[in-house]
Amino acid sequence: MKNTHLILLLLLAFVFSCKNEKKEVVEEETSQPNILFIAVDDLNNWISPIQNFSNVKTPNFDRLANMGVTFTNAHVQAPLCGPSRASLMTGLRPSTTGIYGMTPDNKIRRPGNPATKDITFLPEYFEQNGYHTMGIGKLFHIHAPDSVFNESGGRVKGFGPYPKKRFVWDGFGKGIRGTHGRTSTDWGAFPENDTLMPDHASANWAIERLQRDYDKPFFLGVGFLRVHVPLYVPQKWFDLYPLEAIETPPYKSDDLNDIPPVGMKINDLPMMPSTEWAKESGEWKKIVQAYLACMSYVDYELGRVLDALESSKHADNTVIVLWSDHGYRLGEKGTFAKHALWETATKAPLMFAGPNLPKGKKIEAPVEMLSIYPTLLELSGLPAYQRNEGSSLVSMMQNDEGLNDARAITTFGMNNHAVKTNGYRYIQYEDGKTEFYDHSFDPNEWTNEAENPKYKAQIEKMKALLPKENSKWDAESNYTFQPYFVEQKARTSNN
Repeated sequence: MKNTHLILLLLLAFVFSCKNEKKEVVEEETSQPNILFIAVDDLNNWISPIQNFSNVKTPNFDRLANMGVTFTNAHVQAPLCGPSRASLMTGLRPSTTGIYGMTPDNKIRRPGNPATKDITFLPEYFEQNGYHTMGIGKLFHIHAPDSVFNESGGRVKGFGPYPKKRFVWDGFGKGIRGTHGRTSTDWGAFPENDTLMPDHASANWAIERLQRDYDKPFFLGVGFLRVHVPLYVPQKWFDLYPLEAIETPPYKSDDLNDIPPVGMKINDLPMMPSTEWAKESGEWKKIVQAYLACMSYVDYELGRVLDALESSKHADNTVIVLWSDHGYRLGEKGTFAKHALWETATKAPLMFAGPNLPKGKKIEAPVEMLSIYPTLLELSGLPAYQRNEGSSLVSMMQNDEGLNDARAITTFGMNNHAVKTNGYRYIQYEDGKTEFYDHSFDPNEWTNEAENPKYKAQIEKMKALLPKENSKWDAESNYTFQPYFVEQKARTSNN
């Protein structure tokens, strides 16, 4: 009898333990993940998990790539920080909002813009669905609109630190004062150590928050300033790249001979160094060296944040997304800048990692940064936001769905668009002039095939993907660095 009682007690204990075990698993599966949202300014695809250009040393980008999914062919919705970030944070295309230039953070959502007057920004959507939101650094154009985050670390003004005197470039170049803007473009070893960099302080702020306990899921945004110009970081990062080992990107001096007039106006950047000047002055390799040094520096700060996450109690329940607001040309197409509808200006890194995502996967199909908003919602188990114009990438990451039909659209100014599909790029300007490139044999986009009858059917397919809506310039959006955009806004402003 005693043995029978003992057996019954053991069976009951086993049943209850199974129930408790099952309950714990269910709770873990249904708990909403935290979000670590990392923006890196002006970062192109040279990082080691994508192009590994000139043997760049970015081990923490490799580390993040091994943790999740890397999109090697992601494209921004505008090749300029202000409209690119406004698009990502609103979930709307520039052609929908009319935000084609720089717009004050607090003016993105305003009564005078019918598209954005009642829009919910990405971090706000998470707060409205039970998240504690935090942000530091450059996330929108400056930092963030007032009260978007429950906790804001703000942002250090500008892109310093700056030496008392520029090392090489004056910021004007051959530009005309009053006609062309002055840039922060310059390069050289400065300051003395990493702790003097604003990004170091931003990483410290994020690390401290990752060490906290929370009674609800959190959304933590970290916006790094580098690799934005000036290309200043401490000497130790330059030491990683001896000049004699530096590669320069592909360049063809007569590359622009078949570019339509509007494309040439957009590419008119006399305040920036030209590739011909960089070649003649011997500065080309030095500029590339500085950009690579900045990449390695921001990789280091990324590593510090990843270390903090991995050593925290949040490590197993956090979705990470890392993105950049556009690419950057380091001599391609004749200059050192973003500001274009060509591949090297629109393409930027996009990486996701977290629960239920593959590890070490790379996807080569073209996708849009506009997809970040709906993707994070789906990964968090939140209801879709019906205003989003982008599509979630979750099924693509998990099941390879939609790879063959993938495409990306970039807009620069009113009615100037680029469409990227698998293997092709189509550009159409406001006057109807076009460019077309077959990347299977012309990855550098040196030969404009827009008039080649061989591609007529493909061009028509891509033309059909252009945005149907082309809103006038928003009154609060401006871009004064190039006369073309000043003139276009004057013609088409929604004042």
